[in-house]
Amino acid sequence: MSTRGILNAAAGRGKFSLSRYEPSPPLQPFVEHYWIVRYDLNAETPFTQTVLSYPNVHLAFEHDHEGRRAFLYGIPRRPFVRELSGAGRVFGVRFRAGGFYPFWQRNVSLLTGTTVAASELFGRDADEWTSVILDAGDDAEMARQAELALSTRLPRRDPQAELAGRIVQETMNDRSIMKVEQLSELTGLSIRQMQRLFRKYVGVTPKWVIKRFRLQEAAEHLEQDESAQWAELATQFGYFDQAHFIKDFKSVLGQTPAAYKSRISAE
Repeated sequence: MSTRGILNAAAGRGKFSLSRYEPSPPLQPFVEHYWIVRYDLNAETPFTQTVLSYPNVHLAFEHDHEGRRAFLYGIPRRPFVRELSGAGRVFGVRFRAGGFYPFWQRNVSLLTGTTVAASELFGRDADEWTSVILDAGDDAEMARQAELALSTRLPRRDPQAELAGRIVQETMNDRSIMKVEQLSELTGLSIRQMQRLFRKYVGVTPKWVIKRFRLQEAAEHLEQDESAQWAELATQFGYFDQAHFIKDFKSVLGQTPAAYKSRISAE
């Protein structure tokens, strides 16, 4: 199971469990996967996990010492930080890039950087779903109950939303893509058309997506390769020079690659 985007994932493995389940065929155009995080830190100090998020909207059903709740999480503009304390669990639905729009039917960028109650979209059903999913027992049954719930709201597929999703997937897979102009050439869309498409269906700009995927890879590489050299990493991830790479890394993660490497080595 990939942990890309979960910063210092090795430290997190000792603090929480993570499992994932695939959606059924009818929901696959909209949902990438379901995920479940469980943790029990009652005998330990709180643990802070930082995630360099993908360009995906999430629907999360949460249960901890503060109670139960269901939220829609738009794409965070900055790294997502969550402190885990006590015992708890979260069941999440990760929508595909573009896959949330058919449910939402509004500009997805309106959610970017925000968290709203799930009831804003799903009404009273959100409260019922929270109980049914969190009371389901094991992880597989939670995923099954989520499938049943979302199937009652199954929207029509949207060709433009799926086009946006394919472009995001191509950007993730092809690390040579470093500029919006390259996506424009690949898709035949103008830069302005691309920006409008992403704003409406994904929630962030093409430039944001490109930078995020490259920096996710870089952070993962720094964690796994003790001999990583900045100049080599910069070239590997499509940067023309080391200074540009360091500047982008610091602008998103708040520290230089060297400082990040030192911190995770010490933990």
